[in-house]
Amino acid sequence: MDGRGGRSVVVVGAGIVGAASAYFLAQRGFRVRLIEAEAPAAAASGAADGAVSVASKRPGPMMTTALAGIALYRQLEREGLFSGLFKPRPTVMVAEDESEVESLTGHADALAGEGMALRRIEGEALRRYLPDVSTGVRLAIEVGNEGHAIGYEIVRRLIAASGVAVERDTTVLGLVAGASGRSVAAVATSRGPVEADQFVIAAGGGTADLIGLSGVVRPRKGQLAVTERASALNAALPGALMSCRYLLSKDAIAGAAGTAARRFGLVVDPLRTGQFLIGGTREETADTGNDLAAIRHMLGSAVRLLPPLARLRVIRVFSGVRSATRDGLPLIGRMPGRDNLFVATGFEGDGICLGPLVGQAVGRIVAGEPSDLDLQPFAPGRFAQRSLVA
Repeated sequence: MDGRGGRSVVVVGAGIVGAASAYFLAQRGFRVRLIEAEAPAAAASGAADGAVSVASKRPGPMMTTALAGIALYRQLEREGLFSGLFKPRPTVMVAEDESEVESLTGHADALAGEGMALRRIEGEALRRYLPDVSTGVRLAIEVGNEGHAIGYEIVRRLIAASGVAVERDTTVLGLVAGASGRSVAAVATSRGPVEADQFVIAAGGGTADLIGLSGVVRPRKGQLAVTERASALNAALPGALMSCRYLLSKDAIAGAAGTAARRFGLVVDPLRTGQFLIGGTREETADTGNDLAAIRHMLGSAVRLLPPLARLRVIRVFSGVRSATRDGLPLIGRMPGRDNLFVATGFEGDGICLGPLVGQAVGRIVAGEPSDLDLQPFAPGRFAQRSLVA
């Protein structure tokens, strides 16, 4: 097979990106096989905070793409595909000391410069808006037009709507080259080879080895906690409460890349169940366990920010390992030198926000259609070209 124009596709990975790719490909009439090493949303998509958000983005391709991702969620909610699954709400970013106020003010100016809907709240207005937060909070910036979605629910809805059966417990071991050398003929799996005309690799952390870019995509862990229900306290928060430290942790981790460094941010997220999700850490490790020191630090910070949380019990702690790239931008597009091989990975904490949008873009590029999304900043060739001369 030369892979050009064929109507059969193998999608590797049944997280939110793979499930969305399968859905949009099936909508275009492709015969899709969705292969998953464990179960749908078994990895990062099932251990995510669910933020459909642009609040923490810097101006540039990720902000532009996140805005398009939020718009698509709203569209799919209106059309019924995500009915009942997407909750519109703001993100509220807060600063507690002078350096945080300065950092948050600069970030808000950048967001406003990109046309974001913001509201600056301080003084008595802040106390009325967030009556339960610490009196040490000096500034709040409300970022409007955001939302929340639970990753595994979105994955389940996309797979059901696609009509594609997930081939679970099937590990992809490698790619089988076609006769021309410019195409992939099959994926070798633990259940035998699977042939197709086109191949989409959306396997998160397992993608790098398959496409020959080991070291480009690295694991990054986040630890989280969930409280018992507290309906009145939950209802008093207009949206996710994000400490300015979350922004600083994103900046700091770049300087610690390749180490075992741990950076703490803080998000207190009021879930629709009446509970709170509290996160999290940014750690350069593939270890999936929780540890007491990190959880204690995280919960202590949450209680200082929102003191009434001290009355609640924590009923669950967990961690998720996300895939991050060396330059902080995901890999989306056709692999250089392979006419029928496409990749979509490296989204780190943005997979829930971007998953449906990326799946839509994958459906279009596999079909040979122009994409509404500018994929150039995410082109896999920016690393593949370096690896050829390494």
